[in-house]
Amino acid sequence: MAETQSPHAHILVVDDNEDILEFLQQSVLEPEGYQVTLARDGEQGLNLARMQRPDLILLDYEMPRLNGIEVLNALRQEKIAVPVILITSYGSESVAIDVFRLGVRDYVPKPFAVIEILQSIKRVIREVRLEQERDALFVKLQQTNAQLALRVRELDTLYRVGKSVTTLQEREKLLERIVDAALFLTGAQDGQLVLIDPNTGNITSKVRRECQDKDYVSSRGLSSLETQTMGLMLNVPLQIGQQIVGSLTVSSKRNRVPLNQQDKRLLRMLADYAAIAIENFRLISHIEAQQEQEKRDLQDRFSHYISPPVVERILKQSRNIHPGGQRQTVSVLFADLRGFAAFSKNASPEALIAVLNRHIAVAAEAILEEKGTLDKFVGDEVMALFNAPLPQEYYVHHAVYAAWRIQQALQEIHQELPVHHRLPFGIGIATGEAVIGNVGTYNLVNFTAVGTTVIKAHALQELASPGKILICHTTYETVKNVVQAQARPPIHIKGQVHPESVYEVQAIKQH
Repeated sequence: MAETQSPHAHILVVDDNEDILEFLQQSVLEPEGYQVTLARDGEQGLNLARMQRPDLILLDYEMPRLNGIEVLNALRQEKIAVPVILITSYGSESVAIDVFRLGVRDYVPKPFAVIEILQSIKRVIREVRLEQERDALFVKLQQTNAQLALRVRELDTLYRVGKSVTTLQEREKLLERIVDAALFLTGAQDGQLVLIDPNTGNITSKVRRECQDKDYVSSRGLSSLETQTMGLMLNVPLQIGQQIVGSLTVSSKRNRVPLNQQDKRLLRMLADYAAIAIENFRLISHIEAQQEQEKRDLQDRFSHYISPPVVERILKQSRNIHPGGQRQTVSVLFADLRGFAAFSKNASPEALIAVLNRHIAVAAEAILEEKGTLDKFVGDEVMALFNAPLPQEYYVHHAVYAAWRIQQALQEIHQELPVHHRLPFGIGIATGEAVIGNVGTYNLVNFTAVGTTVIKAHALQELASPGKILICHTTYETVKNVVQAQARPPIHIKGQVHPESVYEVQAIKQH
């Protein structure tokens, strides 16, 4: 096994014998590359340990002014955690139990052999550094667990809030509940929801609310692990399909507590729930006012409007934002609910919303668990990116694992649903270069991916049978050691000269 410790470790030698000090420094330690400091009595050694905090102390047991036990007691009392090797005379081994209780790592009897003391030094330094690495890993694990627990809380809270706002039956209470939910999720103090007529741009409704729970505002519960500040105000659009129907704004200007990237993400997701709820009210009112044939026509339209984008980049309202992006290798995942259009024709609006949200939530949670970015929801179709906007390690694997998680999770929730509510996903994944960035105009910019890879992923999704996962050749070559897949007939992709090899994922060997 290769030596892992640094040859430049700092060793403090404390001994009242000049010959031993000179021998250890010149003949044992410095030839091995160690940095050496000498102390000629216990008191001097204790002072040097306080000031220099060496990597290791070689401590004599019998010394004037302070003996080894007294030095050890002082180090322990002052919580100076420096490993110690005690040097004792023959016949003093009886002190071993006492000194080990005081934190001594090893002891070496005088006279000692060079190889013996070097082996002891290397062993102790190696053990201490391994313990430090272990402690650092444990701290990192605790932080990771805290972040995972936070994400679970966020998803659970958002699900409960979304369920609450989509089941209210009075329009004004719905709008107030949406603003209250935005304040709760972000910890902001002031919020406003504005609805506009998408055709004229005129304001049709405006609701303002203030948060009264000052203790919650100061605690910043759901976003405490996020550090990237976004300012004192956040604004997101309420969007149905391609139409902007309003906006949701929160502000912390009164208490000057900055909002952050996590608040932005939660507000964006809530805005999509709100858009669904508002559109649901509009559709229900229209259905009740029409004859039966008109109701069936509206149900067809309902399936088009029910699922606006859930996760897309929020615009900063600034002239400095321009369309543009960069080329980047990504994995693109498309998942589409099979049979949703037929289901929507006969389902009530309430059942339609509930079933769609249940299935979309499964896909969203699986993608987020595998570190993917939810690009958009279009109707009953989900688009996700891996390795964007930030680079990711093993992003191709994460994309395939996310697809597999979706299919496995659907099997579980389908056991709880009526047979006619069980809708399978067809999933396609492609890996390759795409243009990643802001797409749009000066007034409206969306973060997304475009290019041949996106087209390829969508084509694979359209080709996938219900409950199946199809991947491209590049994706397969990357994950073939961890998946079981079967080759399918090649297909022609728009923009490609040669046919694309296609593989169906049948099992995950390891994750």
